[in-house]
Amino acid sequence: MSQSEEKPNKPLAPVPEDRRWQIGEIDDKDNKVPKIGPTRLFWINTLTFWTIVAAFYFLSGAQVQTVSYSKFLNELNSGNVQEVSITAHEIAGRFKNSNKRFVAQRVEPELADKLAIHKIDFSGVSEDNFFKTLLDWTMPAVIFVGAWIFLFNRFGPKDGLGPNLMSIEKSKAKIYAEKNIKITFADVAGVDEAKEELQEVIDFLKEPERYRVLGAHLPKGILLVGPPGTGKTLLARAVAGEAGVAFFSISGSEFVELYVGVGAARVRNLFVEAQQKAPCIIFIDELDALGRARKLGNMGGDHGETEQTLNQLLVELDGFDPRQGVVLLAATNRPEILDPALLRAGRFDRHVLVDRPDKTGRVQILNVHLKNVTYESGLDVANIASQTAGFTGADLANLVNEAVLLTARRKGNVVTNQDFVAAIERIVVGLEKKNRLLNSQERKIVAYHESGHALVALSLSGSDPIQKVSIIPRGIGALGYTMQRPTEDRFLMSKLELENKMTILMGGRAAESIVFTDVSTGAADDLTKATEIAQSMVIRYGMVEEFGLTAYDTEASFLQAGQTGYGDIRCSEETAREIDCAVRALVSEAFKRAEEILKNRRSYLEAVAQELLAKETLSREDLLRLAPAAPTTVQTS
Repeated sequence: MSQSEEKPNKPLAPVPEDRRWQIGEIDDKDNKVPKIGPTRLFWINTLTFWTIVAAFYFLSGAQVQTVSYSKFLNELNSGNVQEVSITAHEIAGRFKNSNKRFVAQRVEPELADKLAIHKIDFSGVSEDNFFKTLLDWTMPAVIFVGAWIFLFNRFGPKDGLGPNLMSIEKSKAKIYAEKNIKITFADVAGVDEAKEELQEVIDFLKEPERYRVLGAHLPKGILLVGPPGTGKTLLARAVAGEAGVAFFSISGSEFVELYVGVGAARVRNLFVEAQQKAPCIIFIDELDALGRARKLGNMGGDHGETEQTLNQLLVELDGFDPRQGVVLLAATNRPEILDPALLRAGRFDRHVLVDRPDKTGRVQILNVHLKNVTYESGLDVANIASQTAGFTGADLANLVNEAVLLTARRKGNVVTNQDFVAAIERIVVGLEKKNRLLNSQERKIVAYHESGHALVALSLSGSDPIQKVSIIPRGIGALGYTMQRPTEDRFLMSKLELENKMTILMGGRAAESIVFTDVSTGAADDLTKATEIAQSMVIRYGMVEEFGLTAYDTEASFLQAGQTGYGDIRCSEETAREIDCAVRALVSEAFKRAEEILKNRRSYLEAVAQELLAKETLSREDLLRLAPAAPTTVQTS
């Protein structure tokens, strides 16, 4: 038999009536030593301190006799003073006859002599400076502590701090109760595949027992991947709204603070709170701010704090059981920079792509945003969707808002198709600058420049249709524009189509070189875009025979497919020189093609430019009337 079985635990004795003031539990086995609570202990110490101070003050005053200064002088003249101690304000001593101590407040000697002549009883008045001295010592401390508490209460919640400095480790996650989540899948459009992927999450949160019986559990982490503005955060909130559970929302950057270790503490705190409120959803927005891939050589500093926070997140992902009803969602638009340990199976092992919507999706999104908008009965939503290829959900929401604002500006009652056309121009090209006046020579250069773009576009087959040409300045630096918008979604582009794009971009410079003896700086943006396309053809798409099928752009993101530009090129200096030569050759060839087209159609170039100078803006119908589309095929070298 063990020792614990031989000696059973002794039950605690009831607390006597005279000891029920005590706070806490019994410490020793005989129930004799109680614990005293901190609040009661504070008041006991305070009362003891002031009792000692009062006793010392009154006892010291009772043993000393206070006499007037005139009596002190009389006793002094009578020889009845045994000893004297003098300070700046009083005289203390002892009388011979009574052997008692006395104290008298000093009076100025000259005044004392005058008063003595008139036989007036006089004395000094002593000032009790005890409480004044006490206030002089305590008030600065009280003011300092009060100011400290006020500042922490006022600014602490914004910075993760509070009255208690240790509150910086608390999670900044915003907790939305069930009644506050009013967003459902009906408010999310254009991402049908993503909604299907997340539907089983909703079913699990609504009926977890059905999944437990089958022995199934959801993935621990679900990562929403997509370009900015495609509705990843909205989709996560809609999942919480559909399931009717608590929603924890936090940004990845809010985990990292100045103090080392705070981020890891916040991660622990977030998961503890979530498990207490299960079933619930944890949503981490901008995960790339927290989960960036770790590299060798990052020692201390911000990198050390970020890695500690990431390590704690990995530990929490391994530790919590998804069958408890806690679902972890995260969103990022840069999945290529995330740490591989974060993406392995058992952590964020399901990736849901939330991509830019297609034409059907854009129609659905526009219909959602038009629910509370008063628009004309003949509004062609499908046509608006066809002109907004590449727009995200956020772009479409902004488009509807801009159209409504333009309607309000012209004091209209309903939103029309023309309002949407003007809103698209404002978003794509920029705000119209009516106060930017050009002189006659600049207007002529801009007119021929834009006419060159338009005429080359009309002459090349497969190019995006032109909707408008204008010489009215727009945006930050555009003195004119040629607006081309695709009518359908494109996911692939051929080599010929890219060459045609470069040729159209070079049409403005080609028109200037043909008509004027000198060229202007107006083609700066065109040259930049044409160079980026040529670089992508050489280093990314393998469209130049001299370089074979080798890709030199190693930092491209799959979310940026279709965009020009390039990242880190890793090659030798000789290869880099060959790349520069190939890019220069492609741009030069595009310029020669544009120049040849415009020389062959010079009369149309003059007609379009003169019409632009007269009207400032031409529609597609005006262009086709002045210069009929005549697609030509120019052989490339």
